[in-house]
Amino acid sequence: MKTFEIPEFYKSPILARVKEKRTTQDPKKKDYSPTILDFGSVRFILARHFGFCYGVQNAIELSFRAVKENPGKHIYLLSQMIHNPEVNANLQEQGVKFLMDTEGKTLIPFSELTSDDVVIVPAFGTTLDIQKQLSSLGIKLQTYDTTCPFVHRVWNKAEKLGTEKYTVIIHGRPLHEETRATFSHSSAESPSLVVKDMKETQLLGDFMKGEMTLEKFKEIFKDRYSKEFDPEKSLERIGVINQTTMLAAETQGIADYLKNIMVEKYGEAEIKNHFADTRDTLCYATNENQDATQQLLKQDADMAIVVGGYNSSNTSHLVELCEQRFKTYFISSATEIESIKHIHHFDIHKEKVVCTENFLPTKRPLTVVLTSGASCPDAMVEDVLLKILSFVGDHLPIEKVMAAIN
Repeated sequence: MKTFEIPEFYKSPILARVKEKRTTQDPKKKDYSPTILDFGSVRFILARHFGFCYGVQNAIELSFRAVKENPGKHIYLLSQMIHNPEVNANLQEQGVKFLMDTEGKTLIPFSELTSDDVVIVPAFGTTLDIQKQLSSLGIKLQTYDTTCPFVHRVWNKAEKLGTEKYTVIIHGRPLHEETRATFSHSSAESPSLVVKDMKETQLLGDFMKGEMTLEKFKEIFKDRYSKEFDPEKSLERIGVINQTTMLAAETQGIADYLKNIMVEKYGEAEIKNHFADTRDTLCYATNENQDATQQLLKQDADMAIVVGGYNSSNTSHLVELCEQRFKTYFISSATEIESIKHIHHFDIHKEKVVCTENFLPTKRPLTVVLTSGASCPDAMVEDVLLKILSFVGDHLPIEKVMAAIN
């Protein structure tokens, strides 16, 4: 696999050794069992796969290259480059400015840009309308387009569905940059509709089965379907794609649910004429990280810590999985661990940061599951590990533990 030039301050000496060892032992990545770092007084159970994925590394390399190659120029990012606050802050420290926030609201009007300015397209991609606006200003987006290749793969799948006259159902978070971009590209090829989750898909199913009025459908899915989408005609032939960072099991469940409805309406013999047999369009890293997290759930542990940006879709799904078995703390960095008594963490259900007292169990040895999202630097995960070690105390030396890695 291609290697990237990533700033040293994102790297972790400890975790780099862990990953190098696992890669040597399992070059084809078939073993999803976790790595255990046993410090005596505390054991860390690390997911087999975590941290920067291919698309994120590519985006970071191109973004920092843009800064290096364009001294004295105005450099802009369309919005957050990835969903990690530290990485975005690092770019801002280099003088990069954001044109929009994560929801697409304007921070700097495009009218202030000139053809001499540099605009970086984030890893999520962007809409056709924004591409057109910036191109009309003479800005060459392709120079620093960091759109993840796996997002491009989804767009290609949508285009193929369009040429085959299918309506595209997109499983994704409606306001997420990637979903907005995918909806734009898909809508250019075929009628398209966004569903957020299984609950919304079941509401869509109610309409498809004639159990919901057209007016109610339009109310629920307002601003979620393309201009060419006709609710009464466009749902006769459909295919499902997704935002690349969604929960794999939910996407599969949505596809199966919609397929079953089509079987009920048209019969098994006609299903190929009404439902496209699309493969899952999650990226490889999302699949690997979720599969590795599933293996974590087979372990016995006292707690789990997941590190990543609070608006990171892929990270929030790792939290969902960990919560099935462990008391889980979703933190953006080690600074959220205020003391041995207090931790600030994001509650994905309440959608806000909360503070928990006495979060660290007093039992020894303590066992902690530790993982991170695909946009989180390994250095930030190491910081968390070292902070927990400092609280627990009386642990084995790091070098001795690293030498014992199996």
